[in-house]
Amino acid sequence: MTDKKCEQILEKYHKDKGSVISILQDIQESFGYIPEDAVFWFAERLNIPASSFFGAATFYAQFYLKPRGKNIITACCGTACHVKGSAPIINRVREDLKIPHGETTSSDGKFTVESVACVGACSIAPVFIGNKKVFGKMTMEKASEMIKELDKVKGV
Repeated sequence: MTDKKCEQILEKYHKDKGSVISILQDIQESFGYIPEDAVFWFAERLNIPASSFFGAATFYAQFYLKPRGKNIITACCGTACHVKGSAPIINRVREDLKIPHGETTSSDGKFTVESVACVGACSIAPVFIGNKKVFGKMTMEKASEMIKELDKVKGV
């Protein structure tokens, strides 16, 4: 964590204690996620309990407490996608990217694979979204192609 980035954010919010979410948004924008030490840094300087920051950060899905990969793959786990076989494809993608069990990001920092309840594109199930591009009617083969395409465009 760099104090300089935090100091710049602090200047905007020093007197406004009702801005926990705005501060978290700025922290995430600066660091790509919300580092634990940044939360304690702001809590101390603004006299706001760290639990207020962590409570908001864990409640809202827009916040990430761990670094994310350069490439983001979102896998739909909704009913239509599940019925059409998304689970084994998700497992294969995680395996191919060597993402440890219980984690969402590959150790090399290239990929984050996250699952969501539904992306609302049931007619093209199973659906994956890679760096905001929709990949419908996903298969094991298409998943491998998607990974190669994403890595080529935004590789580390």
